[in-house]
Amino acid sequence: MQILENILKTFEYTVFAYFAISSLYIFIFSFAGKFYKKRKSLESIKQNRIALLIPAYKEDAVIVEVAKTALQQQYPAKMFDVIVIADSLNKHTITKLIELPIKLLEVSFEKSTKSKALNTAMANLKNDYDYAIILDADNIMEPEFISKMNEAFEMGYLIVQGHRKAKNLNTSFAILDAASEEINNHIFRKGHRALGISSGLIGSGMGFEYNLFKSMMKSVNAVGGFDKELEFKFAAKQIKIEYLEHAIVLDEKIQKASDFSNQRKRWLSTQFIYLKKYFVSSCKALLFKGNLDFFDKAFQLIIPPRILLIGMTFLIAFGYGLLSLIFNLSTNVNAAYWFLNFGVTAMAFILAIPKTFYNIETLKAMLSLPSAFLRMAMLLLNLKGANNKFIHTAHGTIEN
Repeated sequence: MQILENILKTFEYTVFAYFAISSLYIFIFSFAGKFYKKRKSLESIKQNRIALLIPAYKEDAVIVEVAKTALQQQYPAKMFDVIVIADSLNKHTITKLIELPIKLLEVSFEKSTKSKALNTAMANLKNDYDYAIILDADNIMEPEFISKMNEAFEMGYLIVQGHRKAKNLNTSFAILDAASEEINNHIFRKGHRALGISSGLIGSGMGFEYNLFKSMMKSVNAVGGFDKELEFKFAAKQIKIEYLEHAIVLDEKIQKASDFSNQRKRWLSTQFIYLKKYFVSSCKALLFKGNLDFFDKAFQLIIPPRILLIGMTFLIAFGYGLLSLIFNLSTNVNAAYWFLNFGVTAMAFILAIPKTFYNIETLKAMLSLPSAFLRMAMLLLNLKGANNKFIHTAHGTIEN
């Protein structure tokens, strides 16, 4: 009996410690994000040669308009090329793209991935670019996006992540997806840069020194989450990633529950894969080289996704409250500590959510949170094979 009690006590303390550390981590960087400052502008800026790479896999509904918009940047036309990497586009779309003043590279793979498309494109392009900017096929840049990224490059940053914002807020899941991305922007980009740690990458709206990116991508063959692979590779080499909150690119948010499940399944699978791949080496890098960035990238993967974190801390606190207050049962961890943990988590999210989301539409969207939480929880039981093939999310289905 005593052995069983000790096992139960150890289990309770371990679970509490796990969620407490996760919540505290999120809170520290959420609080730090309030102290993020825009970098001072340069007086004289060299205009670098930019390759704007847009992988487009079955994106017939959006790619033509995205390419047209990309050409309208307030940056000298001769200093940047829009390069569409056409994978499985129909002939009608190809014909329209050929009519535009862009570079069109058609690719075909047995199993398509973004990393394959990018590597194939750079293998066929001339090395006459200084920097590369990566977009998704649904992304719309603000007119000064390239200029702002170029300014950061001139400040000496080799890797820069722009501020990806929601293009649409037309459904509850779109609002939740948009709020989630802004929370991540605040915590993993603004908060990290405020404390001198590398920003996280998102997968699009990001720029790189061209030759560095090309050389790094050669060793990337990820099916999903190629941006995570790059994060670890850059962190291992102690190359800082900058974040530009004022360089905005619009991104289409998921609108349906099924799209939410597909997207999060891919993300969860990626999280487990890279945690397994890099955790031990990141600990060694911290202990023997003092590489905090590398360890931090791995530690982020230990923390539950934000929806699971807030949902689990609430449910456990509620359960402990019932046991102690209603049934008058004693527990090894006092219910008050669990409620404090939930409070810290909630406060981290409140600090991270932009004021623009404080409205009635967001409040209505929050009614979908239990559904989103249950979907995420169920996905944990069904991740097998999620990273064996590219899971595509269709774009261009925005309903006004």
